[in-house]
Amino acid sequence: MTITTGTTAPPPVRPYESYVYAYPHKTAYRPLADRPALRSLWAAEPKDALSLYLHIPFCEVRCGFCNLFTRIGAPEELTTRYLGALDRQALAVREALGDEEPVRFAAAAFGGGTPTFLTAGELERLCDIAEKRMGAELSAVPLSVETSPSTATSDRLSVLADRGTTRISIGVQSFVDEEARAAVRPQRRADVEAALGRIRDAGIPVLNIDLIYGIDGQTERSWLASLDAALTWRPEELYLYPLYVRPLTGLHRLGPAVTGPEAQALEDAAWDEQRLRLYAVGRDHLLAHGYEQVSMRMFRRTDAPREQEGPEDYACQTDGMIGLGCGARSYTSALHYSFDYAVDMREIRSIIDRFTDTEDFSRAEVGRYVDADEARRRHLLQSLLQAAGLAVAEYRARFGTDPGADFPAELAGFAQRGWLDASAPDGLLRLSPSGLAHSDALGPALFSPGVRAAMAAYERK
Repeated sequence: MTITTGTTAPPPVRPYESYVYAYPHKTAYRPLADRPALRSLWAAEPKDALSLYLHIPFCEVRCGFCNLFTRIGAPEELTTRYLGALDRQALAVREALGDEEPVRFAAAAFGGGTPTFLTAGELERLCDIAEKRMGAELSAVPLSVETSPSTATSDRLSVLADRGTTRISIGVQSFVDEEARAAVRPQRRADVEAALGRIRDAGIPVLNIDLIYGIDGQTERSWLASLDAALTWRPEELYLYPLYVRPLTGLHRLGPAVTGPEAQALEDAAWDEQRLRLYAVGRDHLLAHGYEQVSMRMFRRTDAPREQEGPEDYACQTDGMIGLGCGARSYTSALHYSFDYAVDMREIRSIIDRFTDTEDFSRAEVGRYVDADEARRRHLLQSLLQAAGLAVAEYRARFGTDPGADFPAELAGFAQRGWLDASAPDGLLRLSPSGLAHSDALGPALFSPGVRAAMAAYERK
């Protein structure tokens, strides 16, 4: 596919605009006036390769960079009440899916928050909700679970291993204690190493370690030290995340280090340069140590046994997702829906309390309808941000059009910046190394005007 480029040099952009992990973003969701019934939403949807996500909105601490929907601690048996609400929601959702055609889950994940904040007994109940209420056969599909150093205890990991977990993801962020403190993440390397030992002892096939670059005071030397510390555990996957300071987070509340627009612009430019440099150092180091790049963030060990990851028949661009829990999203072809969203701790506590008090989960409350244009944008986004790229034939088969015809200005702009791989085979739209490095600028450039306006109008809470 030929992308036409202009002759005028494109204006400069900041490389770190926004991490696009879902489109449209939750800040574009709004209360649904019609409160559609889940049964009607799912009536005509394919249900033979669904993804199941269970959200646990609890953590033992909240890191300074975190803007996830989670609260610190769970007083007064709150986890018991939360799991009770999750069970009621699962019953309502499974009933809404109906039995007119087979319902099959091709993948499952427990996220948060920190799912392993739950006790071993509560994790058993969580697995029962997924299996006995929803019908997901956890031992037969890929099951990914997030954990933290302090909650990756042997009894919890034993439950997860016994129930079929194929992948455990642990947020380490840095093996350097001073950097962890700078990111407002209270942990000691000795505790991290002990947790990694317990994970390996549990025998869960795929270990993922999350690391962050761009922390205040971090250098190439200290970044390589963290990478090498992670590599000693031979993780099947590594995720390298650029640090963001988002509104209402702990790091944001600490305030800017400088004052005045000019000084702030210089500081931002220096931070962008630091993150780009550390990204390149991390990427090259992992590629030299037997890893392949899957996306800007994800690196996979080339000799990791793929059969342990389970069937690969779930496609995030086209297949539906069932999300359970007050921070989970659900996707149909026409509507993405969830519950209310917040970052401020008081607001989060209020939303969780309302969730635990809910009896009727048969309707969608908050979301955004997805029209044909948004479906095209989402497909292009989720394919192009992967190192493998977008197969134009698959796009054409789904939509009857070509991405170059649907998004000529956007793709031409990417080509002008050198973000598209000119050497890609015919029929493949793929990012260049520079394009992958600028994924967090490229992704937001594909947002629709409507989604941009909704995100800008969102009142943070």
